[in-house]
Amino acid sequence: MRNQTQRCDAQQLFAANMRRIRLEKKLTQEKVAELADLHPNYVSSVERSQRNISICNIERIAFALGVTMSELVAETPRQTQAAQ
Repeated sequence: MRNQTQRCDAQQLFAANMRRIRLEKKLTQEKVAELADLHPNYVSSVERSQRNISICNIERIAFALGVTMSELVAETPRQTQAAQ
């Protein structure tokens, strides 16, 4: 059984997508936090997959990044290959 403090695959996928998209759009964590009306420390911890983020905050971060919520949880072909 998984320890409750262990990160699940979905958290890690979300964090990796969030970071990739943020960097592609040349945004800082602080700017994403401002656009999402979240604290910068919270955004940083989500991006490091240290938070079990709520659906409401996923929506806020997606809005701030200008993407759909599904883009933040979708596996890219590169991520799928790495998992194999």
